[in-house]
Amino acid sequence: MKRPRKMKTILGASLCLLLVVTSGPNPAFAHKAKHTPEQLKAFEQVFMEQVKVGDLLFHGDEATQKRLGVTLSNTGMACAMCHPFASDTHPYTFPKFQEQVNKFAPLRDMINWCIEKAAEGEKIETDSDAMKALETYIYWSTRGSKLDPGRH
Repeated sequence: MKRPRKMKTILGASLCLLLVVTSGPNPAFAHKAKHTPEQLKAFEQVFMEQVKVGDLLFHGDEATQKRLGVTLSNTGMACAMCHPFASDTHPYTFPKFQEQVNKFAPLRDMINWCIEKAAEGEKIETDSDAMKALETYIYWSTRGSKLDPGRH
């Protein structure tokens, strides 16, 4: 009875060793090479494009809302009316327990709370382009701030 168990153990160990030896370094998981200046410029350009879209949404631009298929307000309010500076939302304190939603929440949950409650708009999908742009703009507004998640 012990011999088959020993054979299975040896076979299992051999298969693991074979996988390690044959798989080698996977370039999909390695970022050993530094980004080129061209790559960094392209990354920054994509980021700033999202900031611009988020800025438009934050300030109630109807054309941008229509293009992205979202209704952030039915009262004529815009995020910027309560938060003149996006940094007023203190994004560096998220995620944290948020009393308004009665749960531990990331920033996007509070964005949706404001859309639904304060602006009487329609909640947006958390992985939508509109949410990504709003988050990007809000985080950009406090770029360089020290993260302080959970703080009230």
